[in-house]
Amino acid sequence: MSRKAKGLVVPISDKTRKILWGRSGNRCAMCRHELVVDATEFDDESVVGEECHVVSGKGQGPRYDPEYPVGCIDEPENLILLCRIHHKMVDDQYETYVADVLSKLKVSHEKWVSSTLSGGSQIPQVRIRRVRENIPYFLVRLASGRDILAVAGGAYQSSFDHDEPRSAEEADLLGQFLQEVQGYAEFWDDTEAGERVKQTWSLSERVRELENAGFWVFGTREIRRIEGGVGEPSPWPIAILKVVRADSQEINILTPES
Repeated sequence: MSRKAKGLVVPISDKTRKILWGRSGNRCAMCRHELVVDATEFDDESVVGEECHVVSGKGQGPRYDPEYPVGCIDEPENLILLCRIHHKMVDDQYETYVADVLSKLKVSHEKWVSSTLSGGSQIPQVRIRRVRENIPYFLVRLASGRDILAVAGGAYQSSFDHDEPRSAEEADLLGQFLQEVQGYAEFWDDTEAGERVKQTWSLSERVRELENAGFWVFGTREIRRIEGGVGEPSPWPIAILKVVRADSQEINILTPES
């Protein structure tokens, strides 16, 4: 019985490592530096490459997805080869380097390796670029679930922020709200109309709870652009939300002057 059939997570096999390193050409998928340093007169070779999971198999890990098949966590398709610096960077900045970004980066890099070794043209690296005219200058107050999902629904990426909680109750309130928004937004495009109504109502209730606790929600949507790889540039919508105290001086910065 295969490890996929068993539905178990097992350590990365030697075969998987050979496939990953072979397809990646012994180079970091981001900076494309070689990942094995030659031996010196006094020391052996040094391996500076690391196998990074696109989707984490740990509940608290970066880019964790409970819907992702457990038996596929350590398969080549879910692994990307990176140098130590960029492995740490993508795991620290997991809201920027979401699973879809790393998957596209992985595919483009492996095609670049194949093309380069066969004498073909170089494939540009994948990157997400901000578009000047799309950069928001202020955030808008969001007073209902409809307002929030107009910003977050179907976004490819999210940027959430909040004022520091002053109690465990405030921490729970903020955490539950942002987690609910993220969950609804991720599957918004595949949600049926009736379920959307329920989700909108539920978020409206959350907003009222926040207001009763002295918080306001602000947000907007920014359209960035994903470029490089083998495809044409395409829009990359990002949901920006910030929860602040109703008496915060920062509100004057978040909203336009009257």
